[in-house]
Amino acid sequence: MKIFKKIIVTIVFIAAFLGGKQYYDLHVNHNFKVISEGKVYKSGVLPPDEIKEYVNKYHIKSIVDLRFPGTTDLVNNPEIPAELIAEQKAAAKIPGLHYFNNGSDQVPTQASLDSFFKIMDNPANYPVLIHCYHGVGRAEMYSAIYRIEYEGWDKDKARKASRLFIPFSSFDLGKPKGDFLHNYVTRKEKQKGLK
Repeated sequence: MKIFKKIIVTIVFIAAFLGGKQYYDLHVNHNFKVISEGKVYKSGVLPPDEIKEYVNKYHIKSIVDLRFPGTTDLVNNPEIPAELIAEQKAAAKIPGLHYFNNGSDQVPTQASLDSFFKIMDNPANYPVLIHCYHGVGRAEMYSAIYRIEYEGWDKDKARKASRLFIPFSSFDLGKPKGDFLHNYVTRKEKQKGLK
């Protein structure tokens, strides 16, 4: 019976720890994560009154917002136009900060990627904060693409670095995001193919 109680206490402790971490990551830290120190960060939506704090702390010069209003997919793209407007207004009040709305689906289109590359190809835009609504889908997708395109990471290494637990996640092989990154063709690879 003592062993059973220890197991139950351990399970409760682990569940409480994971629940607390989940709450902190989502509601306090907004799923903020360093992708490349001093260059690229990712997050979920930052409250407008907290944007300046993050900008100052990490010297962020550009925000790439992957949300776009008007979608009917309220699970994967729960965009709220008033939140987008509030963020844009808050960002506009911060001297020297560039705000880019680069709306994207969970799996990027070529047009979204081309717009992203135009932003990321400009050294004056760094450090950059990439964010979507939750900070665990599109922001991680574009962070992985950044690592592949700009830091030369292996596609599957970048895919696996997107999440702590890849199996059964949307970045697992056999899922649209996982397959997209696994099969991703870099701009350099495309150029070599044309020659």
